[in-house]
Amino acid sequence: MSRNPPLTDCRRCARLAAFLDTVRARYPDYFCRPVPPFGAEDARLLIVGLAPGLHGANRTGRPFTGDHAGGMLYSTLHRFGFATQADPLDAAGWANPGLKLVGCRITNAVKCLPPVNKPETAEVVACNGYLRDELAALPAGAVVLALGNVAHGAVLRALGLKTTEYPFGHGARHGLPHGRVLYDSYHCSRYNTQTRRLTEAMFHALFVRIQEELSCLT
Repeated sequence: MSRNPPLTDCRRCARLAAFLDTVRARYPDYFCRPVPPFGAEDARLLIVGLAPGLHGANRTGRPFTGDHAGGMLYSTLHRFGFATQADPLDAAGWANPGLKLVGCRITNAVKCLPPVNKPETAEVVACNGYLRDELAALPAGAVVLALGNVAHGAVLRALGLKTTEYPFGHGARHGLPHGRVLYDSYHCSRYNTQTRRLTEAMFHALFVRIQEELSCLT
């Protein structure tokens, strides 16, 4: 049984809690709380990002919604049948209520907005219990996609695995306990896509492999 406090009530990281209070005072209509995972309860694909963005998930309350990374992620999920719609936002610029994920769930290694988008190691560790619960709920044979090295390390920590035995690399595939699989990708951030470290073609190629992996289980 989880020993974590209810997610939206969590204030275990003093720096993050204080920062959210400051942001809430400046943007009173923003979500400004720990952002819960979004997607199917019976997901066979769990996507793990870094943390909410100031004007993205911290505003809308939905992971990867309202920023550049989310646009690329949700359009890709729609292309490969994991989302019912490609646009994560509605006409008013908030989370699209008509968008549903199919066999897929999205979460973050750190659930609260960190200053300058950089959580401290202690905050990743403190939040790791939530990710541990999310991973435990996955069925045998599920796929986990880590977007970036921090998410990769958080997944391994949650599973009690050593990072030295599972090195991060874009496109890397790692076998996990219970027949699960971890894939790595560079984060679909604005910086990575603008510098061409990650292109849409690279991202799509990775999803082809994930889709093939999951199709072997049906």
